[in-house]
Amino acid sequence: MKTTMSLAPLAAGLLLAFNAAAQDHSQHQMPMPPATQDHSQHQMPAMQDHTQHQVKPKAKPKVNPKPKPKAKPGTTPKPKATTPAAPMDHAAMGHEMPAQAPAAMDHGAMGHDAAQPVPMDHSAMGHVMPRPADQPLTPIPMLTDEDRAAAAPPPNDHPVHDNSVQHYVLLNRLEGFDTDDGTGMAWEGQAWIGTDLNKLWLRSEGERVGGHIEGADLEVLYGRAFARWWDVVGGVRHDFKPGASQDFVAIGVQGLAPYKFEVEATAYLGQSGQTAARLEAEYETLLTNRLILQPLVEVNFYGKNDERRGIGSGLSTAEAGLRLRYEVTRQFAPYIGVVREHAFGRTADFRRAAGEDVNDTRIVAGIRIWF
Repeated sequence: MKTTMSLAPLAAGLLLAFNAAAQDHSQHQMPMPPATQDHSQHQMPAMQDHTQHQVKPKAKPKVNPKPKPKAKPGTTPKPKATTPAAPMDHAAMGHEMPAQAPAAMDHGAMGHDAAQPVPMDHSAMGHVMPRPADQPLTPIPMLTDEDRAAAAPPPNDHPVHDNSVQHYVLLNRLEGFDTDDGTGMAWEGQAWIGTDLNKLWLRSEGERVGGHIEGADLEVLYGRAFARWWDVVGGVRHDFKPGASQDFVAIGVQGLAPYKFEVEATAYLGQSGQTAARLEAEYETLLTNRLILQPLVEVNFYGKNDERRGIGSGLSTAEAGLRLRYEVTRQFAPYIGVVREHAFGRTADFRRAAGEDVNDTRIVAGIRIWF
């Protein structure tokens, strides 16, 4: 019992000494925080400008709390003083932090031109692009000084023959026929002499039956070109038959109408106030290069009755003919045809009174000559 009581103070002193030794950590190696990694030698990726992106906020990951170290039995842990964490110095780590918000991306410096896109070259791809309507099918070469010199006429060249005096004679119809009164002959022709603008015209037509002239006239006219293929003419007309001769003042036009109809339209003012008008039209249809069909229509009008000449007022006579010719040469062509003449109004009455036919149909044959 006495021994036990002497050991109790000794055990208490050992226990106190053991606790004091447990509190001294000066001789222990405490774990050091991991050294800061030096990234200055690393190539960090360039920071991208995400100002135009809408970034969804990420959910914070759940962090499992670290297990607290268990206190050793027989010791009472002291609470550690908490100090605020120092901010991380990225400059000491070699990280270059932006001083301000990143600038907007400059696409112009990158060669991007969003406002003016480069047009696609379809010709390099072999695509045939449509040709603009205002451009010629064949490219026109540039005009050079040699071209201008070639277009100028030589200084000592002969004059152009576009205003020289020319002439032309056409016997359009020279034909014969057979009637109850005997053999007949008819003619119609014209001639001119002059330049392209100014001409002197001669026109004549007539008919002879049974040795007697039934009708004949001659016109002398001055012609002036006023449009392409058209002349205005003016002059005088002399009627030899029927009846006594008489004169007229004539004015009219002649030329080539659309669809190549040759037209003559002339008005006349004669003695004693007599007036007249004549309209003639013909057309040539080429059946072959040498075989030609020629229809012709002629209409005559008078303003007053003239019983001595068998002429009535209004529409006097109309003649229609169809002739088929064969051009042996361009200047000479024989032909055959059919002609029908009809008298109207007072002219028909005068013919009936004289015992003549009002209508007349005949077969004709003749030649056409020009030089």
